[in-house]
Amino acid sequence: MRERLMDEVKTAMKAGDKGRLSTLRLMQAAIKDRDIANRGVGKDAAGADELAQLLAKMVKQREDSAKAFEDGGRPELAAREREEIVVIRDFMPRQMDEAEAEAAIRAAIAETGAASVKDMGKVMAALREKYAGQMDFGKASGTIKGLLG
Repeated sequence: MRERLMDEVKTAMKAGDKGRLSTLRLMQAAIKDRDIANRGVGKDAAGADELAQLLAKMVKQREDSAKAFEDGGRPELAAREREEIVVIRDFMPRQMDEAEAEAAIRAAIAETGAASVKDMGKVMAALREKYAGQMDFGKASGTIKGLLG
């Protein structure tokens, strides 16, 4: 992913695509920041799963910002945030559709032996471990509550 990101930065620079270049550089900075934080605690550079989680977090931040900008009457800034989301999602693993997510949730419930909403944490932990960056855990939370409740 890191090599692809570097290649995309070069391509955006050559094409003069300032918006895409800016977003790609933000991604590079976030990855470097994570690597530095990992070094501080004696870990290796961020792996693919950790990078997927980081990118998912970046998308979530931009979705929240876009909503805030729309609520504040700034559609041009909301549009800019959405453009960044498109660029970031380009580097993320394919997202599960609702049917795949529900199947994964049912499997995680069976695997963890969850019987009530009190066991939701176990199910979420199992899902985060296996499907980091591949599903929306906010939606998954609601599905788990529905299945366990």
